[in-house]
Amino acid sequence: MTLTAEQKRQTARKHYNASLDLCPARQLLEAISSKWVTLVMLALEDGQQRHSDLRKRIPGASQKMLTSTLRSLERDGLVLRHVTVSVPVRTDYELTARGRSLLRIIFEMKEWAEEHMDDVAASRMEHDRHRLAFN
Repeated sequence: MTLTAEQKRQTARKHYNASLDLCPARQLLEAISSKWVTLVMLALEDGQQRHSDLRKRIPGASQKMLTSTLRSLERDGLVLRHVTVSVPVRTDYELTARGRSLLRIIFEMKEWAEEHMDDVAASRMEHDRHRLAFN
């Protein structure tokens, strides 16, 4: 049986392959796997936060990077933005239910990193020592 182009597209949609550039799952994995996304999500775990408070809680995050990350998270439906008209304008952010569901996974990754950080550091040192000795 020969499939039409539309039937092929519909079949392909059912079988995502995160290894492919245009796969929606891959694009989402790229969006949620940055260190800034992880740090923002962890900072929002305690509830609604002002933009300025997030900057204080995430050392090294520039205003531009934080704003870009928050916009991306809002676009993906992981964060809600609340604007209060005042002088100056107050902007607060909080996790959505979808964001909270991702937070569980981020906590697991954080726990794994904390549990294995010494072993990984030792592996890195050993690897680098061998590379230096070989060169």
